[in-house]
Amino acid sequence: MMKKIDNLYKRYKAVCLVMILTTAFISNVFSQTNVEFNKKAFPGKTKELKVALKELSQGDDLFEQALMPNSGNYSQALNHFLKAQEFNPDNAVLNYKIGKCYLNSYDKTKAAPYLEKSFMLNPKVSTGIQYLLGQAYHINLEFDKAITAFKIYKESLSPEDLTKYGKSIEKRIAESTYAKQLVKNPVRVFIDNLGSAINTIYPEYSAIINADESVICITSRRENTTGGKKAADDMMYFEDIYFSEKSGDTWSQATNPGKPMNSDDHDATVGLSPDGQTLLIFKSDRGGDIYQCKKEGNEWSNPKSLSKEINSSFHESSASYGPDGRTLYFVSDKPGGYGGRDIYMSKKNDKEKWTEAVNLGSVINTEFDEEGVFMHPDGKTLYFSSKGHQTMGGYDIFKSVYTDGRWSVPENMGYPINTPENDLFFTISASGLHGYYSSAMAGGYGEKDIYMITILGHEKPVISNNEDNLLASIAKPVSETVIEPVVEIKSNQLTLLKGIIIDDASEKPLSATIELTDNVKNEVIASFESNSATGKYLVSLPSGINYGIAVKADGYLFHSENFDIPASTGFNEVVKDIRMKKIEVGNKIVLNNIFFDFNKSTLRVESTAELDRLTKLLNDMPSLKIEISGHTDNIGTAVYNKKLSEDRAKAVVDYLIKKGINSNRLTFAGYGFDQPIATNDTDEGRQKNRRTEFKIVSK
Repeated sequence: MMKKIDNLYKRYKAVCLVMILTTAFISNVFSQTNVEFNKKAFPGKTKELKVALKELSQGDDLFEQALMPNSGNYSQALNHFLKAQEFNPDNAVLNYKIGKCYLNSYDKTKAAPYLEKSFMLNPKVSTGIQYLLGQAYHINLEFDKAITAFKIYKESLSPEDLTKYGKSIEKRIAESTYAKQLVKNPVRVFIDNLGSAINTIYPEYSAIINADESVICITSRRENTTGGKKAADDMMYFEDIYFSEKSGDTWSQATNPGKPMNSDDHDATVGLSPDGQTLLIFKSDRGGDIYQCKKEGNEWSNPKSLSKEINSSFHESSASYGPDGRTLYFVSDKPGGYGGRDIYMSKKNDKEKWTEAVNLGSVINTEFDEEGVFMHPDGKTLYFSSKGHQTMGGYDIFKSVYTDGRWSVPENMGYPINTPENDLFFTISASGLHGYYSSAMAGGYGEKDIYMITILGHEKPVISNNEDNLLASIAKPVSETVIEPVVEIKSNQLTLLKGIIIDDASEKPLSATIELTDNVKNEVIASFESNSATGKYLVSLPSGINYGIAVKADGYLFHSENFDIPASTGFNEVVKDIRMKKIEVGNKIVLNNIFFDFNKSTLRVESTAELDRLTKLLNDMPSLKIEISGHTDNIGTAVYNKKLSEDRAKAVVDYLIKKGINSNRLTFAGYGFDQPIATNDTDEGRQKNRRTEFKIVSK
């Protein structure tokens, strides 16, 4: 056995020598020997040796601390080690420690040369050096070298250690093998740094966007945070939350909302509702809990811990709302799951309480950790990170689609979206064309920056001559001219409806409730609020539903819209400003969610929700008298259309009477095509003219 290991060492030393000759240490490599930190090795340099030994001692103290769980002193140790290495570059142990520090830093790609040199100086510097070399090669996309190093390490293990660590080493080898495949077949993307308005010399990460990409929320450890203090474990500023808004293609300077959202401790972004009005925050309470802030006008509410159905005495680390705002997906390491951290789901009941959380099951969750959950605004596509599915190393980002009551097998998002490093907290726009997350790639503003991924398609020219900027610190970027065929991107199946809600007379913004109803099922799907300061609203409408949309505000007539969106409908963005009319004599509104059979006055079942809203208004205001009027386009004779419109108006009145509304409060009239609100020369115009209205006759 020992002879076999010695042969492996010799073979591996030869491999490292070739690599060194071609990359880093060409000069005098054959004569390199391990040099100790003593007077014999450095005659006449007593003073310099003393300084180097001091740096070495300080580095060793911090290094030993870093070996303890949940400590972050590798980076501080590294600073001291590098100063000592300037004096003595040929010490095996020091080069080993520098390599290990780099592997535990944001500059992981710098580890390999130091570990290689350490091995060349002393192949037995540490029993784990082959494993560390495997990690370093893997990070640098040198997968064949990584596989060789992992195999050598595995073969050097005792039977007892092989039982303990064999499975994890095989996983490493499998990751390198799979990574080779992904790198050979990269997904076609452009990656752009979001610029100095978002990024600083300090770490920025956990980027979250609202559905239309108009707002981005990030976590940053920059100076001038709310508390202005540094964490004891890594001497970096505490995390704070920052916001930026986009105008055109330009992001505004990221701003800190201050207290109460941010505190003197760590405050990190977790999830943002599609409309951007509700923020989920991670706080380290009880090991880690999820909090919620709501935007009230221009201010954010105090963070409020989610209920015990979500938070536990264990670690809840990330969460995401579904498009209805009533479904929450979150990550927890509480007992009873499939592995360490699992993804769970909870829904609000009719009493606005969160129900007991349900594990998403073995298709999504593995024996390893899942993290960074994000539910797309389409309500069916789940993005998350996992160490347990087929990855190219650490956490990779996956997506799974919920159809027919089942989650699809998670799909790896591919390289370079995924990298050999941990890829976490990925969000993607409602259109599916842009993704956002943090990377430590070279050329950024700091050790971690926020980047936007553009899925290659018609949005950008597909001719490039530049460095291929991948989503991690890549040791060897490739410079080449690429001419790729334009790829049509299959758009997500949803419609974004957005705009502002204002008073019709004053045009001042209004705080209003937007209620979504499934007209076929006559079920309320979701309810949202417009911003009281701006009147802005945004709702996500997944395809395949006939939506009734009712906008309500105190003292105003309700406003209704209808969006019947077939299941095959791709991504669409509709901007619609809504003018609310006060409850005053003479004001009238169109009842857009009242439907009749073709050329008949028979009310369809999809009309029920709208008719019930009108019934409630009349019950709430018992003195109100109204006129129901029917209108048509100009196809057909005047006599026919007048009769049809009158019959339809009467059908509405009859429904209201059956619901208990006194008939003396109701009148009806049919105007045929005498009162058009649009041209009858187009299909769209004629559709608008075919309508049912109600008008206030008296209060």
